[in-house]
Amino acid sequence: MLHTIKSTAYKAFGLTIHSDIPLPELQSAPNLGASADINVGYADLAEAWLEESSAANASFVCTENRVMFRVPELAIFAIENGTLISVSPEKNGEEDRIRLYVLGSCMGAILLQRRILPLHGSAVVVDHKAYAFVGHSGHGKSTLASALLQRGYRLLTDDVIAVTLDEQNMPLVTPAYPQQKLWQESLDAFGMNSVEYRPLADRETKYAIPVVEQFSNAKVPLAGVFELVKSDCDKVRIQPIDRLGRLPLLYLHTYRNLLLSGSGLTQWHFDFTARLSGCIDMYRLERPLYESTVHELAELVLSTIGADDNR
Repeated sequence: MLHTIKSTAYKAFGLTIHSDIPLPELQSAPNLGASADINVGYADLAEAWLEESSAANASFVCTENRVMFRVPELAIFAIENGTLISVSPEKNGEEDRIRLYVLGSCMGAILLQRRILPLHGSAVVVDHKAYAFVGHSGHGKSTLASALLQRGYRLLTDDVIAVTLDEQNMPLVTPAYPQQKLWQESLDAFGMNSVEYRPLADRETKYAIPVVEQFSNAKVPLAGVFELVKSDCDKVRIQPIDRLGRLPLLYLHTYRNLLLSGSGLTQWHFDFTARLSGCIDMYRLERPLYESTVHELAELVLSTIGADDNR
């Protein structure tokens, strides 16, 4: 069993976080006590989970104000009211693995509860605008973002993209925290040595890559979304996504979209993505199945958006 430690203050997604679990990936923040936006702590959730999961017979249990789920032999997690993440570790539950779920599924649920759209992907800043790369796991979202960082552009977020709409319905991406997650093959493509980086728990060939100097700390208007797709093609290609295809794409790549229905957020999600899809550009980027084409993809993205690549 893990032991509670002194609470530490962090910031991510424009929110302040007080956590009893160390979250070294996040940026530190002043200790604001009870005024933190999100509190992360330990709790005994065994009885509550038994009651909830037995009634629902599901791996995730959702109500309007609470999401619960269990990872066998690791922990039970509860996310409530967009403000609280509770963790009930199981015997020998490893803190590194727990942290992955706190910063992943738990944070995705928190954003949904706060009516912030979480897209599954990476976002970079190019010429003062944010561009998001979404897609299924392993299709190269983080790798493409890293290729653009190597050209001098800045990272906003990796894995979860937090999108809000301002009073004029302008979409904005809020920065997450200064880290990327890259597979060994991506490190090889960029000539990076894996011994310099920490492997992620349960993923021995995927590494945490700190991004400090090229991390953007400010909200940036979202100008475009690129869906990355592996296909049986012989070279990279791009095509615009028409209006009919935009809502299904945004639903597909909403992080933890299985929570929407049970949380009563289906109509909110439809309304939000309908407004979003009308004010950004959206494209599908296709890449060959078995070739490394990240540099060609970066060139294609920059030429499509008319970026000034004289860096």
